[in-house]
Amino acid sequence: MTDSGQTELGRVGIWTFAYEGQPAGRVRESAAEIEELGYGAIWFGEAFGRDTVGQAWLLLSATQRIVVASGIANIAFRDPIATATATRALGEAFPGRYVLGLGGHRVDDTVHELDGYPVPARGRAVTTMRAYLQAMDAVPAHGPIADPAPRRALAALGPKMLQLAAEHTWGAHPYFVSTEHTEQARQIMGPNAFLAVEQAVVLDTDLSRARQVATAHVASYLSAPHQEANVRRLGFNDEDIVGGPSRRLVDAIVAYGEAEAIGRRVQEHLDAGADHVCLQVLTADTTSLPEHEWRELAAALLLHHTA
Repeated sequence: MTDSGQTELGRVGIWTFAYEGQPAGRVRESAAEIEELGYGAIWFGEAFGRDTVGQAWLLLSATQRIVVASGIANIAFRDPIATATATRALGEAFPGRYVLGLGGHRVDDTVHELDGYPVPARGRAVTTMRAYLQAMDAVPAHGPIADPAPRRALAALGPKMLQLAAEHTWGAHPYFVSTEHTEQARQIMGPNAFLAVEQAVVLDTDLSRARQVATAHVASYLSAPHQEANVRRLGFNDEDIVGGPSRRLVDAIVAYGEAEAIGRRVQEHLDAGADHVCLQVLTADTTSLPEHEWRELAAALLLHHTA
């Protein structure tokens, strides 16, 4: 699924929240190393650290070839005009290397709080996202136009959002999913839409310790209604969810153990229909960059999963 003038993401990339707490200099150094290790893309989350535009610019300016992708830019944080004009600027400055991942599950009928900060709702998820995309497309251009235009993807989990992603964007970026979800997403989206799947991993030969980190990660996301709804769609029930995640659920969402086990999970996603798998390395220390793990995984995986 190659677009003329666009940089390929390859089969394997990195997904991280870790840059939000790091000074700019460390982010630049780390991004440059990830590029040299051979990963195809750097995906980054957005909470209340750097805003998605600033983080993208920092990563793109520190690298030469690698794709930088928001995973995701939260539509509750900025209006379509700001997103459209910022995306044009990134696309014009770094041709073919920026992917705008859009999402924002806080779009129902309530006001949610992030660290005590109220984030207003915007409406029903699919309707809101469709309107947001249309509003972005309608923003007049009074400056340079990126050629090629930056690609867009949606943080899609349910069937309707996956269909919207396939019909109105480059593709989908599912997060916190199993290989079964990847297979279902490919069936819903058809053969041509791009499918970039986040996969949480714990690289640790001590399986008991690795499982503890994996369990904490899964438990932290089950409090989000849209994530609980998605795992229920995948066949998990109260026994898996209530009172803490079951071993079955943890094993479906997180790959852990040696690099070979993680490599098998990557291949399972690719066999199920993913075009690209971005690895989120989980560690017990969430304040530091998992650089050792990124290096070890690159050495183990990238020779077999390059574009």
